[in-house]
Amino acid sequence: MFPIFVVNLHFINTREGEYKLHESYDYKYSTIDITMATKKKQSAQEEVKLGTAISSIELFFQDKKNQQKLFIATSAIIVIVFGIIAINRWYLQPLKTEARAQMFPAEQLFMDGDYATALNGDGNVMGFAQIANEYGNKAGKIIYFYKGICQLQTGDNEGAIKSLKKYDGKEKIAKARAYCCIGDAYVNLDNNAEALKWYKKAIAEESHAYTAGYLLKAGIISEEMGDNDQALKFYDEISIKYPNSIEAYEVGKYISRLKNN
Repeated sequence: MFPIFVVNLHFINTREGEYKLHESYDYKYSTIDITMATKKKQSAQEEVKLGTAISSIELFFQDKKNQQKLFIATSAIIVIVFGIIAINRWYLQPLKTEARAQMFPAEQLFMDGDYATALNGDGNVMGFAQIANEYGNKAGKIIYFYKGICQLQTGDNEGAIKSLKKYDGKEKIAKARAYCCIGDAYVNLDNNAEALKWYKKAIAEESHAYTAGYLLKAGIISEEMGDNDQALKFYDEISIKYPNSIEAYEVGKYISRLKNN
């Protein structure tokens, strides 16, 4: 610290009755110097704390018991990571490949409209039901979509609902189709309120050519439930948004009937 030399001036009374100027000197320290000293002290304290922390870490790693624990923990992590990689590479991936290979014949049957064989197989070809039971979603999420539609087409409405609700693929057209099929299954079970809910979910997915069909089904169900205003809204939406669809050519008669009643 740098001292400040302070001069104090004052008058004193001499014996002769005269006043003389007297000088006295003091040393004081500046505020800047005091602040600098405080910071240096704090810095030194922090260095001591840091040194203590480093020493504690060094002592921790020097302890043989701690070294053993660290070695065991590290080894366990390595074993788990390599185990996951091994399971995925040598078990799950081959299983997925096998499941998709088994699906191919069933998909061909599905495309041909042979839903019963596609679902249950024929002794030579595995059906979607068996593939889903043995492989689950390792065959891909689409397995539940195929299985559910086959169940719907063969009259197993409750099974169709259960399977289709398991399908959670990201492809919007397939997702909307699954919602619509769930609605169809509820219609077959005479549960129109639940059917309408699922038709609305199908409509809410990204607009595409199939949406007009979902709107028509929602309108018909609304009419059956006695809500003609809501039915008319569904029909009008077909005319406005999908004027070139097949449903648009049919919906005019529905609109006329409701407006003339």
